[in-house]
Amino acid sequence: MRLTTDFLVIGSGVAGFRAALSLAEVGHVVVLTKAHPRESNTGYAQGGIAAAFGPDDSPDLHARDTIAAGDGLCDPAAVRALVTDGPRYVAELLEWGAAFDRDESGRPALGREAAHSVRRVLHARDATGREIGRVLWARVSEHDRIRVLDDALAMSLDIEDGTCVGATFLDRREGPSTARATRTLLATGGAGHVFRETTNPAVASGDGMAMAFDAGARVTDLEFVQFHPTVLGAPGAPRFLLSEALRGEGGRLLNSEGQAFVERVDPAGDLAPRDVVARAIADEIRRTGAPVFLSLQHLDAAFVHDRFPTISAACRSAGLDLAKDLVPVSPAAHYVMGGVETDLDGRTSVQHLFAAGEVASTGVHGANRLASNSLLEGLVFGARAALAMQQAPRTAILPASAAPPLAFGAPDDGALPTPAQVQDLMWQDVGLLRDESGLRRASGRLAAWCRAVASARMRQPLDADLRRLDSLVTVGALIAHAALRREESRGGHFRSDFPRRDDLHWQRRVADVRPPRGAGQKDTGLAGRSLHAPWSEAPPR
Repeated sequence: MRLTTDFLVIGSGVAGFRAALSLAEVGHVVVLTKAHPRESNTGYAQGGIAAAFGPDDSPDLHARDTIAAGDGLCDPAAVRALVTDGPRYVAELLEWGAAFDRDESGRPALGREAAHSVRRVLHARDATGREIGRVLWARVSEHDRIRVLDDALAMSLDIEDGTCVGATFLDRREGPSTARATRTLLATGGAGHVFRETTNPAVASGDGMAMAFDAGARVTDLEFVQFHPTVLGAPGAPRFLLSEALRGEGGRLLNSEGQAFVERVDPAGDLAPRDVVARAIADEIRRTGAPVFLSLQHLDAAFVHDRFPTISAACRSAGLDLAKDLVPVSPAAHYVMGGVETDLDGRTSVQHLFAAGEVASTGVHGANRLASNSLLEGLVFGARAALAMQQAPRTAILPASAAPPLAFGAPDDGALPTPAQVQDLMWQDVGLLRDESGLRRASGRLAAWCRAVASARMRQPLDADLRRLDSLVTVGALIAHAALRREESRGGHFRSDFPRRDDLHWQRRVADVRPPRGAGQKDTGLAGRSLHAPWSEAPPR
């Protein structure tokens, strides 16, 4: 199948669908999604969407909380765009019929989550992402200028003379296919499945980040991975996110002796930023050799089950009563703050290629995302990217200092890893707690796996399993390399051998890019990559 369209959107989460709706006002849009159109990280977002709606709130206060959580690396201009545009686009969702919970006066009920100084989180019980996805899908599916292709796996971006002209994809019905477009938007979400333990659905395998890197786009801040503190840890039960809103409504974290413990490391206690709480839980489990629990026993049981019906059902399936039992919890990979580097309108370093949502890195989250800013990010920057895609092209001005081109070595015929091997390695050596020896070990193995996968893909360029494996090893290698380079601890990146934040040397963002094809090396289609090239750091911004 060969398609030609005005705009191509890869991904069907909040960023992709919001962009598609704006783009359809001026042209025809094709949306590629590798599963069902509503199967994305958006639908798994429980807690809510943050916006300055309350009488005691303001964009300035929202910006202050976002920057504080970002641990010194937020781009203030990106934060300003998020918090200023946010209320307008959330109000638009309400106009479109989003069924957010209401208070007695009929206004949107506002929840409280960690590191927010006021209640500002709009929610639809504990399935806010699903409700936003429902509203957007209802409008997208009825629009005669938007064509959504499900079970359409993007395999690579098509680049001609340094310009993105569309993508090659694998369609379940038609087989190998291409879509040509004047502008292409990556809205493929995150990469949680690079790790063994994650809150993300299986579609979050980092495809967009890997394809963009292979196409020559800059990627930034990939060392900053957010590990959600509270994931259901019942033996034999599936890993399931237990929303931060549980603690926002009064849930408590207790050790095996029934003692609160997070206050020892942060005065905000259970409502401290996510990176602080996640490490506190990991440290407590290691110190005591016993589980850590989330308790809502002191709250009204009827309120708990009514406010959190999805979580309550998940706990019940594991033999637990959310309102009455101590629920075992532990951290898991949740969100990648880094990604494909963009300006504030989604432009990447590749002409006509845009990115928005979790796949992108605007600098809005810094080193650690504030709770419930993810859905807002997709909404705001998806809309902003769509406006920019309608304008005359111009090269993005990208702020991060660039390191020398990163390569993983020439393809070879080494043994291919299984996805589980990649995920185990990442969880063990590039997870919540990192050090030089583990990162070097991981980097070496991932570099070898990148070379083996590159060789296999040269022989089978349209194999879906190899596409997924390529994404896992590529993004894994980029995360490990960035984590090894950053010799400090900040936000979601914690080095036990460099446990303190170092603003003198590291209060900056650093971008990675693969070597340009033809730059003194054989063009293999994946640019020949090696993690062992020497590095000379760019000066601080």
